[in-house]
Amino acid sequence: MRPATLAIPAILLVLLAAWLAGRIPAAPADEAPAGTRWTFDEQEPGAPRGFRAEAGTWRVIRDDGAPSAPQVLAQTAANDGGTFNLILAEGVSLRDLDLSVRMRAVGGEIDRGGGLVWRAADARNYYVARYNPLESNYRVYYVRDGRRTQLASADVETDGTAWHVLRVRMEGDHIECFLDGVRHLDVRDGTFAGAGTVGLWTKADAQTRFDNLEASPLPGGER
Repeated sequence: MRPATLAIPAILLVLLAAWLAGRIPAAPADEAPAGTRWTFDEQEPGAPRGFRAEAGTWRVIRDDGAPSAPQVLAQTAANDGGTFNLILAEGVSLRDLDLSVRMRAVGGEIDRGGGLVWRAADARNYYVARYNPLESNYRVYYVRDGRRTQLASADVETDGTAWHVLRVRMEGDHIECFLDGVRHLDVRDGTFAGAGTVGLWTKADAQTRFDNLEASPLPGGER
């Protein structure tokens, strides 16, 4: 009779294991990798932590009307026409990515607006997609050895004083650029094939505020 007594706990263990297997969900096979989001709300006013300003004056300031109040990252300098005001994130390396930011132009007579930087090797080599409300256009460029080359341009009519959402998606050599959820630019370019950091950009005297910068690697893409 002893063997029959020992068999009962064994059966219970098998049933318990089967029940637990049905209760615990399996992890998604292709779960999206985690990204990085900067709201600037947790930082002290002044120079932003985790970023390196290459040109321009970049400061964390208060803006109660920001998408995620109370703070934003602002480019406040009024430089000459040939200056690319640039700030790069530290400790970031992405190749295939989805990148976005909220942006509002607040000043500038020579230039206005700004945009996103990605696959940046340094301050002289990177991609940039920028929106300019003075010119009513949205453009994507590569900057190589400090010289800017236009890849694509689209005319856009928007409220130049409002907050807008800029977004870039790049996989391999395929670049897509969105403004307020609408894809305006679609181009291929292989100038920078490797990973690099991300950042923000304005030109000349364009004084601009940025909020909710987000960078995520694409699922299955190269990093």
